[in-house]
Amino acid sequence: MFGTPSAFLKMQAFGFAAAFLLVSLTTWSQYPGYQQAADYTMTIVMDTTLHQYRGEMEVTLKNNSPDALDRAFFHLFFNAFQPGSMMDIRSQSIVDPDSRVGNRIGELSKEEWGWIQVENLTVNGKSVQFNHDGTLLDVALNEPIRSGKKATFTMEWNAQVPRQIRRSGWMNKEGIEYSMTQWYPKLCEYDHDGWHTEPYIGREFHGIWSDYDVTIDLPAGYIVGGTGVLKGSESEAISTGNWHFTAENVIDFAWAADPDYIHTSEQLDDVTLHFYHQENPAFDAAWEKLPAYAAKAMAFLNELVGPYPYPQYTVIQGGDGGMEYPMATLVTGQRSERSLIGVTVHEMAHSWFQAVLANNESLYEFMDEGMTSYVTSLCMSHLFAEAMTGNSPHRSSYSSYINQALSGKEEALITHADHYQTNRAYGVAAYSKGEVLLAQLSAVMGDSARDQGLKNYFTEWAFKHPGPHDFKRVMEKASGLDLDWYFQYFMHSTHQIDASIDAVAVGNDTLSITMGRPGAMPMPVDLLVTFGDGSTQAFHIPLVMMRGNRPLESNEVLLDDWAWTHPTYSFEWPVTQAIESIEIDPLRKTADVNRKNNSVRFNAQKTQQFLRH
Repeated sequence: MFGTPSAFLKMQAFGFAAAFLLVSLTTWSQYPGYQQAADYTMTIVMDTTLHQYRGEMEVTLKNNSPDALDRAFFHLFFNAFQPGSMMDIRSQSIVDPDSRVGNRIGELSKEEWGWIQVENLTVNGKSVQFNHDGTLLDVALNEPIRSGKKATFTMEWNAQVPRQIRRSGWMNKEGIEYSMTQWYPKLCEYDHDGWHTEPYIGREFHGIWSDYDVTIDLPAGYIVGGTGVLKGSESEAISTGNWHFTAENVIDFAWAADPDYIHTSEQLDDVTLHFYHQENPAFDAAWEKLPAYAAKAMAFLNELVGPYPYPQYTVIQGGDGGMEYPMATLVTGQRSERSLIGVTVHEMAHSWFQAVLANNESLYEFMDEGMTSYVTSLCMSHLFAEAMTGNSPHRSSYSSYINQALSGKEEALITHADHYQTNRAYGVAAYSKGEVLLAQLSAVMGDSARDQGLKNYFTEWAFKHPGPHDFKRVMEKASGLDLDWYFQYFMHSTHQIDASIDAVAVGNDTLSITMGRPGAMPMPVDLLVTFGDGSTQAFHIPLVMMRGNRPLESNEVLLDDWAWTHPTYSFEWPVTQAIESIEIDPLRKTADVNRKNNSVRFNAQKTQQFLRH
């Protein structure tokens, strides 16, 4: 089916219909107003002795693009888990390999390899030529799929589940038997940029919103959790080994299976939260507390970002750390209570960004990982009632980004996820700098406009694959400011923020301050003068190119704009009191890389002698 799912109608009740009209008139200027659609019906039969399975699939692609498609591509992710694959070589040649991968792929025995081999393929009932090319299947169509038309691909394939190394596989380090992610031939996305056929090296994804009807045949006794809603009773599925799931409007389908899973659930309004883990006395207490925390987290994220649109969400012990999928996540479960809650909150938060907004993660990884990290920090502070002074929920990301910037090894945020020179550069950019990008908007447009802009972004761009331009425009509308400069500097360059107090003079009842900009990235400046009696005077200095300023706080003075072409900025202010200190960015909202030049302190008694009485 290609219609809007009932879950999405719930979102429209929150204002999506009105937002769609606004979007269609104003924000399709960069991206054409279409989304591809697909409908999967799959049946697989598992051989748990050989860790192999046979699959049959019928997937119908509706070409909503304006282009005729004469080729099609499918991802074959499991083929990455073979010695000599691009993922294997990349892991062994990068200077700081992921410790979970290292050279493990190259050491797999043939019985532990992963592979997907397509045996038969027809399109609209006619055989077509196809070619296996690593982690891709290249299909030459007999006839183009015209704009607005459908094509049905009927496929049979055999596969071997790899020994668990990265995300997918059998028998992970905690003894979970099957972590089934990236496990089926998945249609590649085609959009305004053309086909997205990135070979799989273990990083990010992009996909078509699709409806799934998936039947999994396993030996009796296995317990399965994953994407979608189980049809029929769980007890019957356990006894027969026949598991039937359906999911509407999701970009992927993941599942996990183990005969020893304990299944619990929690209800939040009309969303059911499921939890699957193996019994372990050392960690059971954490899993017992997780459902209540997860429900509180989802309620918080619903309020912060927008309503979760699907009928269920599942947390499953499996995989190699934490990895998000639509309606489900796999996490390693042998963790402390705080760690288990933290990884669950982060992966759950992906539901709004990776699953519903679903930007192209390979091109704009920070729009998923960074924004997810941002809301995770706020959610964890909320759950554990931690102080939120200044940027404290985001402090670790600020530090991580600043340290990387100062190391000289930072790479631009716009770098393709697969092509960073180091794993650290990717991780800091995608997670830390991506989080800072959103948190730091507080200094540019204020908390209220930034927070409303995030809600508007979700409302306007859910199920539409937005890009950075779309996020920027939403924030500009929320603030009334021009933000081109901010996104250009912070995304496309590695220029750093560094504002300084260069000179201070006090005399004749006048305070004179000169500030500099040693860093190449301009930012509006907040300045706080503290007097000897403890009173303060705050100043705000916008940039000329912002074409405005954030809302002022009480007792805050708006000064003239600072032009980016001017390396220094000076102003005078009448004073009659002794001065204790002057500080730039006292709340540490900006990622200033050198705070040693941000403040000066005075002997209040000495400054008093320069003032006339």
